Amino acid sequence: MSRLESVFKQKHHKALIAYVTIGYPNIEATLKVVPLLADCGCDIIELGIPFSDPMADGATIQRASFKALENGITTNLCLNIANKLSKKTGVPLVFMTYFNPIFQYGLEKFCHDCVASGIDGLIVPELPPEEGDELGNLAGKSGVDLIYFLAPTSVEERIKLVAKKARGFIYLVSIAGVTGTRNELPPDLGKFIGRVKQIAKQPVCVGFGISTPEQAARIAQTADGVIIGSKLIQLLETDDADMTATQSFIRDTRKALDSIG
Repeated sequence: MSRLESVFKQKHHKALIAYVTIGYPNIEATLKVVPLLADCGCDIIELGIPFSDPMADGATIQRASFKALENGITTNLCLNIANKLSKKTGVPLVFMTYFNPIFQYGLEKFCHDCVASGIDGLIVPELPPEEGDELGNLAGKSGVDLIYFLAPTSVEERIKLVAKKARGFIYLVSIAGVTGTRNELPPDLGKFIGRVKQIAKQPVCVGFGISTPEQAARIAQTADGVIIGSKLIQLLETDDADMTATQSFIRDTRKALDSIG
C-alpha cells in the first residue's frame, strides 16, 4: 500500500488536499506554509511545479506560476524544495506538473529523483491515460503513484480506463474548465461522483472551484476527499507573516469535513 492509499484507509475520514505553487510568493513562503497546512489538518500536499503554459489552471494559479518562474524556480529547485519539505512534515507530497518539464528532465530520472526527494505521487493534467503508460510504468517501478483526471464530460469508457490505470486516487474535476474559486458548484456533481465510484475502486477526490468549508463538506458527502488550490493562493497573496488567514481557513475546512466523516 502506498502512502497516498494509506490516507484513505482511515475510517470515517475525508481527505483534505491542499495545493501550493512552489516558489510563490517566494521560496521561504513555500517552506513555511506546507508544514503549517499539514499541522492544520491537511492529509496530502500538492506541490505545483511552475510552468510557462499551465493550460489546466485559471488566472490565479497562472499568475502564481508566472511569478514563481520570475523568482527563478526550476524543476531541479522544486525537487530540492520537496526534499526539504519531506523532512519537515510526515504527510504525503504530490507534484502537480505538466509533461514537458518531465520530458525535458528525462522520465526515468525524474521518477527516480522524485522518490529521492520524498514525492509520493504525480499529477500531470494534460497526460491522458491512453498516452501515459511509459510514465506510469516508470513511476510505478519507482513507487510513485500516477494520478489521472476525470471530468463531468467523461463517458463510461473513459471512466473505466482511468479506473484501470490510476494509482493513489482519482482526481475528479468538478466542472469542465480550468482551476479557480467559484461561488457555486454544479448541482449534479454528487451524481457524477457516485457514477465514478460505482466503477472505480480508487478513492475519488474532487478539485477545481472549491473555495469554502461549506462547499468542501457538501462535496465530501459523496467524495473521499477535496482538493483546494486557488483559494489558498489568494489567501497567501494577502496574508500576514504568520499566515493567520490561511491557517484559519484550513482549520475551518478540516472541521467541516470531520463533521460529516
